[in-house]
Amino acid sequence: MNIGYVCTNYNNSSFTCEAIRSLTENAGHQFHIVVVDNNSGGTSVAELQKCAGEHSNVELILNAENLGYFRGLNAGIVRLRYTHPEVEAMVIGNNDLVFPSDFGDSILRNQDKLQTHAVIAPNIVTLDGVHQNPHVIQKISKLREVVYDLYYSNYHLAMIIRKLAKLTTKLTDRDDESQHEVAQPISQGHGACYILGPVFFEHFTELWAPTFLMGEEYFLSKQLEDKGLRKFYEPSIIVQHYQHAAVDKIPSRKLWEMSRDAHNLYRKHVRPF
Repeated sequence: MNIGYVCTNYNNSSFTCEAIRSLTENAGHQFHIVVVDNNSGGTSVAELQKCAGEHSNVELILNAENLGYFRGLNAGIVRLRYTHPEVEAMVIGNNDLVFPSDFGDSILRNQDKLQTHAVIAPNIVTLDGVHQNPHVIQKISKLREVVYDLYYSNYHLAMIIRKLAKLTTKLTDRDDESQHEVAQPISQGHGACYILGPVFFEHFTELWAPTFLMGEEYFLSKQLEDKGLRKFYEPSIIVQHYQHAAVDKIPSRKLWEMSRDAHNLYRKHVRPF
């Protein structure tokens, strides 16, 4: 297959280089890679350029400003579709991913699903074995929506809610991810990685990106649902995720503010009552 990979990079090029290397270890497929750098520092850019120079299938976009996550991905999606229109499946997402040596084969085995679903959510597994998909199978409960409103009403209250959630994880955590062995349509997939197929590009040219960062899971679901489309979770397509490689560089209050802004936009579309 001709498979594309688009990711964003921000001051953590070592992760990007590892993701590229893991894809090049996949035999029997053509991988076309576009890395969108969101105005990293000079050292990080130099490392990225060195890595790209070692692989003829890697193209860099060096932004003069930080576009954010989905907007950055859009720049890469547009470029990749222009330079390689033959791409049959486009993997998009974080740069802190590691792809197993049979990743291309796993996409090929599920080619029928790519022909019938706009977006495939893969089986994302963290280094300590936590499955991050299926992220949301059905809609969020009304009670949880109210808690979200409280969480984003005040930063200090948010820290209290976060501590309480950690203490009561077994009672309060959603258990959607426990169905990680079940292939099924889902409402939202974890934002670290998606696979876009021909159905997506029949309806869209890029991702809906109303925020700089955060909330991408919902906004992609909303984009699809408005066209009568849904994501499909496929457990046999496995991706390893370092997790938080990019957002860990953002101070916690700033990250909460970004999440709050995304939540306020989300609330314009979804109300608990």
